[in-house]
Amino acid sequence: MQATPYRDERLPRYTSYPTAPHFHAEVDGPSYAKWLKTLAAGTTTSLYLHVPFCRSMCWYCGCHTTVALRNGPIIDYLAALRGEIALVAEHLSSPVDVRHIHFGGGTPTILEPADFVALVGLLRRHFTVHPDAEIAVEIDPRRLEPPMAAALAAAGVNRASLGVQSFDPAVQKAINRIQSVEQTAAVVAGLREAGIGAISFDLIYGLPQQTLQSCLDTVEQCLAMPPDRFSIFGYAHVPEFKKRQRRIATEDLPGGPARHEQAEAMARSLAAAGYVRIGLDHFARPDDAMARALPEGRLRRNFQGYTTDPCEALIGFGASAIGHLPQGYVQNEVVTGRYAERIAESVLPTARGYRLSAEDRLRAELIERVMCDLAVDIDAVCARHPVDPQVLTPALRALDQLASEGVVDFDGSRVLLPENARLFVRKVASVFDAHVEQSPRRYSRAV
Repeated sequence: MQATPYRDERLPRYTSYPTAPHFHAEVDGPSYAKWLKTLAAGTTTSLYLHVPFCRSMCWYCGCHTTVALRNGPIIDYLAALRGEIALVAEHLSSPVDVRHIHFGGGTPTILEPADFVALVGLLRRHFTVHPDAEIAVEIDPRRLEPPMAAALAAAGVNRASLGVQSFDPAVQKAINRIQSVEQTAAVVAGLREAGIGAISFDLIYGLPQQTLQSCLDTVEQCLAMPPDRFSIFGYAHVPEFKKRQRRIATEDLPGGPARHEQAEAMARSLAAAGYVRIGLDHFARPDDAMARALPEGRLRRNFQGYTTDPCEALIGFGASAIGHLPQGYVQNEVVTGRYAERIAESVLPTARGYRLSAEDRLRAELIERVMCDLAVDIDAVCARHPVDPQVLTPALRALDQLASEGVVDFDGSRVLLPENARLFVRKVASVFDAHVEQSPRRYSRAV
């Protein structure tokens, strides 16, 4: 396989299609209001709540978040978040069936325990939350105390995603995130004792000062806990868009071949421990719902990465939050002050979005199946969409080229990535992307 040049190519992660850089202001609050009103009764729906605050800043972070050393800004933001929940509920003409709730950040557990419980209670009052709904929360293990673990359980949280990144002290110093193994293990034990048994770990490769051995050591230390799932992401160094990343010296970052070696070594270590490799960057125990969904073709991809969430709609709450309704995507105001102002005006805080065309839907399905299954039957997907297949002619030519390089097996319709090309799945997905060449500097490296 001659895929080495693609390691340094900048490509989207394809958690949506089109990706967020292509959203625009023509989709606004009134557009979103109309879309909400058309959601049919019983539409299976996910809710995402964004809490854009942390107590300290990790320099690698690419999320929309700021440091809050006192609780005042958090309390003010929480009031706006409650207002948005009520406002969205008012725009729904029929009850929807909520199957998934995800709290992201930032650090969602920066909220006071009683406030978190009350917030979930507010969601239950405004929406019909299914008794078996998955309620997940992202956690910084450095900031979780026993009262908050108990509050999460009381609120019905049944999945916790813990940021680990790396246990290497040199790496932790370089990214401004000091987090011991013992501290993390204590949080895991506390969550399990509270009744939250489904636990995921997030790791990162390609960080400053990171070595192959430190990656393997981190995996081994994690396996002593051990979680149900792992997500292993490549560090996306985009200091032109995230000023905090300018504190990371480019010369301290592993190069393309080293990043590839780190990712593959971590994957082999997890496979040896019995985890199923899923898509580009996820791993799950064989009895996990994600591992069961993979061979059945039920794996999906959304803004949290790979998921078993089959919901027809995603409603996002909070500054910068993105929603996905049948008509397209919407994104809230990114700046928390402007977001709160819009809520105070009783106006949906939608800043931009994207209305999907029939061709977008075709391309989105092709990309999702490639990202999830590492394979797709183009003819079968085209048969489900009222679009002239000729729009894919450039993609077919690109696939022929990738096949000649050994990146894919391609017979004119069926695309299959061999195992040794798994890390190039974003490159393969990008052949179906009609927008990818328009803003490549916004994206992270393919591997």
